[in-house]
Amino acid sequence: MRHTARTALAVAAFSVLPQLAFAHTGVGATHGFDAGFAHPMGGLDHLLAMVTVGIFAYQLGGRAIWAVPVTFIALMAVGGALGISGIDVPFVELGIGLSVVVLGAAVALGVKAPLAMAMGLVGFFAIFHGHAHGAEMPEDASGLAYGVGFMFATALLHVAGLGLGMAIGRFGETHGTRYVRGAGAAVALAGIGLVTGIL
Repeated sequence: MRHTARTALAVAAFSVLPQLAFAHTGVGATHGFDAGFAHPMGGLDHLLAMVTVGIFAYQLGGRAIWAVPVTFIALMAVGGALGISGIDVPFVELGIGLSVVVLGAAVALGVKAPLAMAMGLVGFFAIFHGHAHGAEMPEDASGLAYGVGFMFATALLHVAGLGLGMAIGRFGETHGTRYVRGAGAAVALAGIGLVTGIL
């Protein structure tokens, strides 16, 4: 558990670096960073998926605690570059909605996937999220600053998911796992609502 806490703190510390890097840049870069940071925070689908990636990583434990979120961020950057470049990715909105359903279900069912499979799963869905972020970049924003902004926000949401998983897991020594799975089930149901247009 101490190793888990240290890993989460390290991820949080590294995620602060981009904000410091843009603290004294020009208006265009700052606007780009702010817009990029705000984008993942502005949609329920992005929020649920990214926090659930953190919960999923916590549930898997071990190297997955850092490898799963890092994979998501890396592949999301690829998707973001495609979106900024105007390169089409089919079924983006459906992919985002399904990511909430699948990741929530994985947590709810307590799936103990091999690390490579878990990384592949989150990486696949990250491309859809990244493309949506990139495609919706304001025309007057700096692409680099905007990309750093949404990656920074995503890292914070992953850390929040890790922290939430730890908090729920430690809430009750006997029923902690049940609470984590219940949270996953709630996310999956919300995802179904997003895919069907109810939410």
